Amino acid sequence: MREMVKETDLSARSFIYPVFVVEGENIKEPVKSMPGVFRMSVDNLLKEAKEVESLNIPALMLFGIPEKKDERATAAYAKGGIVQTAIKALKAKHYNLLIITDVCLCSYTTSGHCGIVKNKISPASENTEKESLMDVANEEDVVIYNDATCELLGKMALSHAEAGADMVAPSSMMDGQVTAIRKVLDTNNFKHIPIMAYSAKFESSFYSPFRDIAESSPVTGDRKTYQINPANAAEALREIEFDIQEGADLVMVKPALAYLDIIARAKQKYQMPMVAYNVSGEFAMVKAAASMEYIDEKSVVLEILTGIKRAGADLIITYHAKDAARWLSGKYLL
Repeated sequence: MREMVKETDLSARSFIYPVFVVEGENIKEPVKSMPGVFRMSVDNLLKEAKEVESLNIPALMLFGIPEKKDERATAAYAKGGIVQTAIKALKAKHYNLLIITDVCLCSYTTSGHCGIVKNKISPASENTEKESLMDVANEEDVVIYNDATCELLGKMALSHAEAGADMVAPSSMMDGQVTAIRKVLDTNNFKHIPIMAYSAKFESSFYSPFRDIAESSPVTGDRKTYQINPANAAEALREIEFDIQEGADLVMVKPALAYLDIIARAKQKYQMPMVAYNVSGEFAMVKAAASMEYIDEKSVVLEILTGIKRAGADLIITYHAKDAARWLSGKYLL
């Protein structure tokens, strides 16, 4: 009876599983802060994808970690880049999986920032320098060439689409990134490729384990000039609205747990397909507490994911996806 009248239904079909792919062969490096998460080469990624498919999880989110970085993030949009290679290998296996790719420069730049940093290199286009400098509060803040970065994000997204990606997910939080990517995709006959926009991505302390995995920590400064202040709800809703106006097909709030109010307000206001990213720090805290037997991992994970879904998320990107899918396929009841 309790199951029959349950208001929020959580299933594996709501999950997107994030994976980290590196160059080389026979690599499967465990991540100390995130038990069960690995950095893996393409050959091991294929094995991982087969397992994910068997658990009825519908989608993978690919993050690439290149061997070489530079100030122009050229590995991000190279035809033979690590993500492009991984997409082709996955598609050749004909898995019943949606392949979503993260579109950001942070793992590919020597600065570790999500865009081209001022005074590091010239902008991609000569006429964008004056209009693309983001406003800063003081001399210590990092300044990004916004429009030049968007140009490179468009190239990156296009290279993913050409390799066979089913969806692209821009996460740099550059103004106009959705417009830039949509224009490039449409111009090159990829009008059918949807955009999952990281629309409300907060400048959060919950990202630390991810940055260690993806080697994407800023070398200097922080990301306060282009990610949202955790105190700002109205700004987050404006950013979501901007992305919808620019053509985003799905919008995302990241992180999830400290921002359930944003998820709920955005879903109610815009009625758009809503994605929540249950991020690395949230995952690591649960794993750490469970390892000390302070909590029951299974019941806590399912309660967290149910709460995210209840808040309004249609899809949840989560490192718990495989475990949660196994638990949900059994007889465990909330």
